[in-house]
Amino acid sequence: MAMDVIDYEIVGNEMQFVEIELDPGEAAIGEAGAMMMMHNDIQMDTIFGDGSAQQQQGGLLGKLLGAGKRLVTGESLFTTIFHNEGRAKSRVAFAAPYPGKIVPIDLSEVGGTLICQKDSFLCAARGVSLGIAFNRKLGAGLFGGEGFIMQKLDGDGMAFIHAGGTLVVKDLAPGEVLRVDTGCVVAFLPSVDFDIQYVGKLKSALFGGEGVFFATLRGPGRVWLQSLPLSRLANRIVMAAPAAGGRGREEGSLLGGLGGLLDGDNS
Repeated sequence: MAMDVIDYEIVGNEMQFVEIELDPGEAAIGEAGAMMMMHNDIQMDTIFGDGSAQQQQGGLLGKLLGAGKRLVTGESLFTTIFHNEGRAKSRVAFAAPYPGKIVPIDLSEVGGTLICQKDSFLCAARGVSLGIAFNRKLGAGLFGGEGFIMQKLDGDGMAFIHAGGTLVVKDLAPGEVLRVDTGCVVAFLPSVDFDIQYVGKLKSALFGGEGVFFATLRGPGRVWLQSLPLSRLANRIVMAAPAAGGRGREEGSLLGGLGGLLDGDNS
């Protein structure tokens, strides 16, 4: 199966979506729940794995192995494929799950492989293989959390990943080391050495609020970082939600109590 060559347009600023234009017979794969809208000629199917050439050539066993890889990364056993069954070009759009930036990456321009966080994949051209990348190092294996099991994208087509908040792209020189919060790593090239490092100071670990471990990225290679990981956003929402035991920032003031009475929160 040849890799589909797709055209696309990224729309919006803080809450973006990518609109993919498919020629007749072309298709795109999307993460579950990412589809925003599609034209009438677009047909949607659910398949085992990702529908890539490697899995199709492997028959039933290949499809089962592909589905199993997605299960290990915490994703669904199934992938949704959107294919154009009409006689003219048609479009399908995929939306970002929370504020941030959608990053288009041509895998043919980065050596054919990209390692990314398991929650960052949004959609791709049909033919891109979705696999897993285990970090074999002891530090990452025991303490990596979000960074232990990464998702591997293989192929020579377009793939789209999502970075929360502000996107930062760094090109690391050979031997250059960058220390990052584990949740802030979106993706990196296979040439980058990824490991988990202990903060080293007990007081910083207990009271610093930055976590006990950092991700260390050693060049050469390109890395993509995000300022707002989904886990950080979710924690802040839970902390601020009264139903979950959190407190609003204004609740300690007179105006906060008055506001609650006016809007019906405090009956």
